Amino acid sequence: MIVQTERLYLRELYQNDFKSLCNILQDKDVMYAYQHAFTDNEVHDWLEKQLLRYKNDGFGLWAVILKENNKLIGQCGLTIQNFNNNPIIEIGYLFQKAYWHKGYAIEAARACKKYAFEVLNAKEVYSIIRDNNIPSQNVAIKNGMKLTGRLIKYYYNTYMPHLVFSVKAKDYYIDRT
Repeated sequence: MIVQTERLYLRELYQNDFKSLCNILQDKDVMYAYQHAFTDNEVHDWLEKQLLRYKNDGFGLWAVILKENNKLIGQCGLTIQNFNNNPIIEIGYLFQKAYWHKGYAIEAARACKKYAFEVLNAKEVYSIIRDNNIPSQNVAIKNGMKLTGRLIKYYYNTYMPHLVFSVKAKDYYIDRT
């Protein structure tokens, strides 16, 4: 277990989480911000990328487990991304549709923010979100982040506008007092 909240715990993903990841990454409604649902090969590559992140960075997207039944309901964690030609720590999240609008994303994202500041000693954390993904933008705002930039990402032969939200460690510690 990496972190735990009132209703959730986050742990590293394992190879045997493949089927649970398919329930998330192969749902076209969940993956609308990516413009398509993943194939089995893309899910496999996604999982391998997380395992490599754990090894190289010490963190990545983690499995979000619902304590009441030990079910994997989503992913949330920290990844290194590029913004303005600089490496940044991003909080990312994806949840099964059945678990949307229940507060799990913000609960997990807040735990990841705390981990980034208190364990990794990050100076600032970000969330980079598609401009049409209003629910994820609301999670970032509820996580104390403010809109700080914009960028265009190129996925699957499409240019996609993204909004960049961030919060600085000093603001995190001020808000806790």
